[in-house]
Amino acid sequence: MKKLLALLLTAIMAMALLAGCGNTTEQATTAAPDGATEAAAPAEDETAAPAEGEEADDDENYETGDASLDDPLNQDEIGEKEILVVSFGTSFNQNRVDTIGGIEKAIAAAYPDWSVRRAFTAQIIIDHVKKRDGEVIDNVEQALARARDNGVKQLVVAPTHLMKGNEYEELTATLAKYNQDFESITVGEPLLTSDEDKTAVAKVLIDLTKDYDDGETAIVYMGHGTDHAANSTYTDMQKVIRDNGGDNYFVGVVHEGAKPDLQDVLKEVQDAGKYKKVVLRDMMVVAGDHANNDMGDESDPESWVSTFKAAGFETTTVLEGLGQVPEIQQMYVEHTAAAVEAASK
Repeated sequence: MKKLLALLLTAIMAMALLAGCGNTTEQATTAAPDGATEAAAPAEDETAAPAEGEEADDDENYETGDASLDDPLNQDEIGEKEILVVSFGTSFNQNRVDTIGGIEKAIAAAYPDWSVRRAFTAQIIIDHVKKRDGEVIDNVEQALARARDNGVKQLVVAPTHLMKGNEYEELTATLAKYNQDFESITVGEPLLTSDEDKTAVAKVLIDLTKDYDDGETAIVYMGHGTDHAANSTYTDMQKVIRDNGGDNYFVGVVHEGAKPDLQDVLKEVQDAGKYKKVVLRDMMVVAGDHANNDMGDESDPESWVSTFKAAGFETTTVLEGLGQVPEIQQMYVEHTAAAVEAASK
């Protein structure tokens, strides 16, 4: 796991060095334009690595599903209108189909007159999936070049990031370099941008786990976390969840150095003095390496599940990414709709 983290951090630092100029592309507002955005901007969920993302190294010895079931959406013959869905990515094949693929399919169903294509921002994931499975996924620059070479005129970019952090800022900086290649580029907003977004997602998070709410169970959502100021989104979400009736809900992050971390959440659950059981679920678009290993690996004494069990809690782990939840998919469709509307003006 430490080897994996080092690889991810190296890749992300390199991406940050390459991302240069400020964004000059048009950013579309969400359906709730008066909602406040994050104090400094966001990501998967993931910003330092969001929603968002995680990856397995070349020594993995577990099955992640059939890659042939995934559509990389890298076809040519795009036409003049394209929606490019940009994600951090994951190498967990079946989960990629269920989460990122689920969002892409929902957007495609909502906009049958547009060609939907995919791009990942994590080159380490792209390279790993190609080496292991032979599946070719475009990075952002490759997808933009493909769109340009295919004569796309209207380009809508739909990020699956959770917030406007490092990943989102790097994406908009890259898009700015391609302004002259298209008649218009519009960018949708991440999932947790406005106050209305956060309230809607909080209600979904509560609904997803309502069957566990028996008065003696703490529901713990594990986010990615980031060194970006947008990390405050996680504490925001815990407050919004509780404001909507989820008094037994806790939100923490796995990113090293970010807060609240595992020990912070454990202490808060213990200090409550009334919980016997804990349910762990990740608050990321995908349920990949972080969810399966950092959160759910019972053979790792430092994982979240092992830590809560060692503290005496009966612990259940739910391995499902937010991207496979229909209500979350619909929110991404709505954010894309605002960008499509802006592109049509």
